[in-house]
Amino acid sequence: MKCKRCRSTAAVALPSHHAGFCPTCFLEFFSRQVERGIASQKLFTHDDRILVALSGGKDSLSLMLELSRLGYDVTGLHIDLGIPGSSPKARGVVERFCARHELRLIVCDMVSEGLAIPLVKERIKRPVCSACGKIKRHFFNKTALEGGFTALATGHNLDDEVARLFSNTLRWDVSYLSDQGPCLRESDDEGGFVRKVKPFWRLSEFEVANYAFLMDIEHHHAPCPYSGGATFTFYKHLLYELEEKMPGRKLAFYLDFLSKGRPAFAQYEQELGIEVAPCTECGYPTSAGVCGVCRIRAMLRDVTS
Repeated sequence: MKCKRCRSTAAVALPSHHAGFCPTCFLEFFSRQVERGIASQKLFTHDDRILVALSGGKDSLSLMLELSRLGYDVTGLHIDLGIPGSSPKARGVVERFCARHELRLIVCDMVSEGLAIPLVKERIKRPVCSACGKIKRHFFNKTALEGGFTALATGHNLDDEVARLFSNTLRWDVSYLSDQGPCLRESDDEGGFVRKVKPFWRLSEFEVANYAFLMDIEHHHAPCPYSGGATFTFYKHLLYELEEKMPGRKLAFYLDFLSKGRPAFAQYEQELGIEVAPCTECGYPTSAGVCGVCRIRAMLRDVTS
């Protein structure tokens, strides 16, 4: 196969785009897709201060590097979950990456917060993935607001977004379908939610993996030891098979949802009139009086008392 742009030998084949690219042209294609995704959804501008959530995986590290190469003002944020064996490796990868590329980094340590995930898993009788997600989102938003950042960026790619959309649609989860998308706007009230953005929403996991390989990005690739049997992974495999049979179907499905589905669900959610107010314990925005993280802290105190 020949490169679509320069006609040299292609190194990356992309059936969904009916194209192949040599390494140099693929990196240019990748940058254009990121910029197109940012501009079309008005995610942010070069005037924004962007906090990038860094897990240590290929997606988040690739996002941090590419936004930096495109001239955006970025700072990394790593949440050390305190999982023996896994967390030290992920944190080491993130710290080496930021040092190598001279990028700013903030680390939040859940052990010092009393919220180490092994402790949560041991003492709370609920799925640990749900609790872990609440904790990470809490500290993402808290760090962004306290640091004066105007956007929080995550490395979710097209495969992540379509699998999540598929899952939410199977359950007809209106609360998630109403605000799923590349951009969740900031709330107007002070101390509310910072803007959340996903600049890789047009790029597949395969494309991001090729970018990470070509840019020689060391990344943490071991799965979380607590994530075995997650349905999200199963949905991804189903959608891989769909894409193999119908290249480009995932992006078309997601684009149609953004233009037709999301507005309808957002209107329905607005009619329900769900109100968000500061948590009575910590001030974090919630619709439940006391936010999820404060409830987790309370359950941990109850178990230890």
